[in-house]
Amino acid sequence: MKRLLSIVLLALLSVVLPGFSLAATPPENLGLESHYVRLSTGINMHYVEKGQGNGHVLIFLHGYTDSWRSFERNLPLISKKFHVYALDQRGHGDSSRPACCYTQDDFVADVAAFMDALKIKRATIVGHSMGSFVAHQFAIEYPKRTERLVLIGSAPTSFGNEVILGLDEAVQQLEDPIDPTFVREFQASTFYRPIPPEFLDTAVSESLKLPASVWKQTLTGLLAEDHRAQLGQIKAPTLILWGDHDGIFTLEEQQELDARIPNSTFKLYVETGHGLHVEWPQRFVNDLEAFAR
Repeated sequence: MKRLLSIVLLALLSVVLPGFSLAATPPENLGLESHYVRLSTGINMHYVEKGQGNGHVLIFLHGYTDSWRSFERNLPLISKKFHVYALDQRGHGDSSRPACCYTQDDFVADVAAFMDALKIKRATIVGHSMGSFVAHQFAIEYPKRTERLVLIGSAPTSFGNEVILGLDEAVQQLEDPIDPTFVREFQASTFYRPIPPEFLDTAVSESLKLPASVWKQTLTGLLAEDHRAQLGQIKAPTLILWGDHDGIFTLEEQQELDARIPNSTFKLYVETGHGLHVEWPQRFVNDLEAFAR
């Protein structure tokens, strides 16, 4: 918990914190199309799309309480040769929020159902933080559908992680409506480098869409899952990206993740926090495209 609080204070010093705003750039202004699809898992999933055809498909999975907008600074920069989908996972963004359930198995099943619904045979799965755990579990369960794997701010497991356990103590006390100040501090804590104030505003407004029950269930599911012993089953080439000022996951966890996944490459971003794709949007896209092509 002390590490979480310290990184919050550090981020608050390095990021300009404006007044809260609900304004966000419409997807179409970013060259993206916004859609909904009903999944066999019962979820009405919102997603944004860029490109056409099934060659070089990229599926983006955001982190805890985020939405597709976590990748808002990246998606417009991605080459047209890629067909991009960025999902709002269940309970998040503008997707439906069922009363139950929010285990990692549920999130993985949604990704498979999404690919079924859109007739996507194989894809490169790109996951940040919580989305990275969904991504590597998907790669374990669906090896033939995983072309490549990109893990941003990840670890072998979140089970027993002291920072997340500290966050969970606060989250389990949340009640509706969620306090915007708490959300702003949480979002700011994930960045080390200064980010555009309007992006932080958007991240806060997206997190505030989630009711307290989704905050609680999703974090409980994240902490409960531990499939590190199965990481050796991942067949897809994997790119592991981590910032050296990540306040949630450590260098030792990156080294373990790299060691457990057979065909993996680890890249370090110096002077960078947990949200490296936001802090270095063009550099991240360059690394992604070089790996995924």
